[in-house]
Amino acid sequence: MRDINNVLICGIGAIGSIYADKIQRYDKSFLRVLVDEDRLARYKKNPTVFNGHVLNFNYILPSERNYKADLIIIATKFDGLGEAIENIKNFVYEETVILSLLNGVTSEKLIAEKYGRKKLLYSYFIGHSAVRTGRNIIHDDVNTIVYGSENSDDAENVSRVKAFFEKIGINYKIPQDIIYSMWLKFMLNVAANQTTAILHFTFGEMLGNQKCMDFAVNIMKEVQAIAKAEGVKNTELLIDDTVKHLHTMIPEGKTSMLQDVEAGRKTEVDMFAGTVIKLGEKYSIPTPYNKILKELLDIIYESTLKK
Repeated sequence: MRDINNVLICGIGAIGSIYADKIQRYDKSFLRVLVDEDRLARYKKNPTVFNGHVLNFNYILPSERNYKADLIIIATKFDGLGEAIENIKNFVYEETVILSLLNGVTSEKLIAEKYGRKKLLYSYFIGHSAVRTGRNIIHDDVNTIVYGSENSDDAENVSRVKAFFEKIGINYKIPQDIIYSMWLKFMLNVAANQTTAILHFTFGEMLGNQKCMDFAVNIMKEVQAIAKAEGVKNTELLIDDTVKHLHTMIPEGKTSMLQDVEAGRKTEVDMFAGTVIKLGEKYSIPTPYNKILKELLDIIYESTLKK
């Protein structure tokens, strides 16, 4: 079993920076951060400041051909996924493992279309939201990478990643049913991120408002129906498990989508409500709540462009 030593991270926003920082603190030679020429110039001029210290990474351009990654972590926003999939191509070899920490349930399928299913493990980030202001990121280090596979043929790659995470000190969880776990996180994001972004609620304000929670549960029901149609097991547990998880969030915390709205950034509504709406059309499942959410978030974003 080949050890993971060469790691490529694509995307050093609020989530990517957490793991780039951890890997670099262990051994700077292990890490490369993938950027294009424009980002390289910007980051060198205005580097990321993570929890008060400046992050100076070993950057690498997509055109480089002398580096092969044992592990590639994609941590971009959804609208940057297509570019990331193209830009990692020179760094993929036979034993490369790819983890996508994007929210949602579609990124793995898109990556597999380019590089094949065997290089992928299903994965997502869960933890407290980081606070991002420009290039300054604050995070309380409550974070876990949940990953795994529904395929026993991937057991060796699951073990390789586990050994690496334990060496670096990265919190991880390998659930019995990674597909269920991914849909649980998706339901959480669809119901909480979008609702709080529109209402400008913290987690505590959302949980303390019964009308809001009733609204959120109706959003969850749409996701639940689609998950069942997609063949996800134990979907009858999804809503209760999602509400339980919401209660673990810090009351004053803000979802990443609310932070995007407050900063005037483009949100991930296409990956959340957009995906629910498309899958609803595929399975003839009504999705009125997500259609409303998408309309409202598109209106909010359009209004920021005119300011």
